[in-house]
Amino acid sequence: MRTPVPPQSLKAPVEALVRELDPNLPVFDVMTMEQAVAGANGYFLFKVGAGLAASLGALGLILAVVGVYGVVSYGASQRQHEIGIRMALGAQPKSVLALVIRQAVALVGAGIGIGVLAALGIDRILVSLLLGVTSYDPLTFVCVSALMLAAALLACYIPARRATKIDPLVALRHE
Repeated sequence: MRTPVPPQSLKAPVEALVRELDPNLPVFDVMTMEQAVAGANGYFLFKVGAGLAASLGALGLILAVVGVYGVVSYGASQRQHEIGIRMALGAQPKSVLALVIRQAVALVGAGIGIGVLAALGIDRILVSLLLGVTSYDPLTFVCVSALMLAAALLACYIPARRATKIDPLVALRHE
């Protein structure tokens, strides 16, 4: 019911009117539309679902960054002998940094490509769960891909920087 007065003030008269019209009709839990929408039957579940999805997305991003860091760090440590030889032969730290980052970007680029193709394949299934966006939202795909690439570059910078600090004598003596 629409009213120019505060809806809470009409709660008792409306309950009395309903009881007068039909005494057998149960009247309970009378609330305003704002209260109904904010409750469990309204947008509350959507808000909880959105918060859960955001939390899982952030956790996924953190796991992806840690995974990229681990793979790139392991790859750089496995190539320590090769990097030491390059440094001994006169390779500049910038070129070693570029080498390690280029390898990581190729790996992450392949992962992003496979992920986008998989997401395009799965979006047909998830279209019924999406509210306010189409199943193919290019802005979302571009933003998520750019965020993942930026996070991966940040994650691979530390091992790449560490690779430039390798002492050629220590790396050559290692094997």
